[in-house]
Amino acid sequence: MTPRRLYGRFALAEAVTWALLILGMVLKYSGISESFVPVFGMLHGLVFLAYCAVTCLVWVDLRWPPAVGLLGLASSVVPGATIPFERRAARAGLLMGGWRLAPGGERPRTVAERLLAWSLRSPLLAVPAGLAVVAAVASVLLHLGPPVPRG
Repeated sequence: MTPRRLYGRFALAEAVTWALLILGMVLKYSGISESFVPVFGMLHGLVFLAYCAVTCLVWVDLRWPPAVGLLGLASSVVPGATIPFERRAARAGLLMGGWRLAPGGERPRTVAERLLAWSLRSPLLAVPAGLAVVAAVASVLLHLGPPVPRG
């Protein structure tokens, strides 16, 4: 899977889960049901964290300038903004080509590049490890409490 395809899928998933969370809030505040917000909120939170992780992986591999990487991360905060960001990045050629650090590619130099190169060499280990990291971060955030104080 190319960086462009992977990034496009996560950008779409992040936007869709934003829409589901907003739908859940509409249903809650219109008095229909409050039960959708926790489900859609958790789903969106997990996809949000995964999108941020994928943004960092693509940023490292494709050597995005810091401003582009930070804008990619910031686009996840605005509902639906990940899709236009991904499309602009693709049009600008920022998602071109395969994985630079894949086996047979460039030799990694930094710690982040070494981690990404290992992930590309060992996807059957890297995917569960990435899911575990996302779950751990989500657990810590849940323990800290909701993003908006209750009451």
